[in-house]
Amino acid sequence: MNIKEKEIVTLKRSLLMDTEEKLNKQVEMEGKSSAYYLSMASWAEMQGFSHSAKFLYDHAEEERGHMLKLFRYINEAGGHAIQPEITDIRQHFNSLREVFELILEHEIEVTKSINNIVDHCFNVKDFATFSFMQWYVTEQREEETVARRALEIFDIIGEEGVGLWTIDQEMGKLHATNDSEV
Repeated sequence: MNIKEKEIVTLKRSLLMDTEEKLNKQVEMEGKSSAYYLSMASWAEMQGFSHSAKFLYDHAEEERGHMLKLFRYINEAGGHAIQPEITDIRQHFNSLREVFELILEHEIEVTKSINNIVDHCFNVKDFATFSFMQWYVTEQREEETVARRALEIFDIIGEEGVGLWTIDQEMGKLHATNDSEV
């Protein structure tokens, strides 16, 4: 590979091929996140947890927006964003608490992936992509905070008696509370 092929900014593109590959993997992760939350929303709605379902439907749409933001960035930087194939999305869950535990686990994995991309961009001196990815770094902190707060609600209220009903009511407020803090 000659020096020109290693340069980040060229006449045709502003992304290294390996950066483009990492960003496309993140596109896939965000797309799967959207599908995962949509599946969870459907399950919650079928179980009668309408407020949790709305939270999850909104979250699915938000994750799709994250995917599209990356998609556009890749293309604008001269790369080729790839529509991911979304398969193997879980459709059934054992409890509402399990849904929110899985959300936290998933968001932690997304954070690790974002951090990996940011680290890569810094190391290859792709400061434009590094700067672009800072939005995702901040967003992931918010995503993890909301997921942890959701699980705290289960712990504080408890699931006995009207607990699940009350938890569902609180989940409806959770996203709105986070939006007002931003």
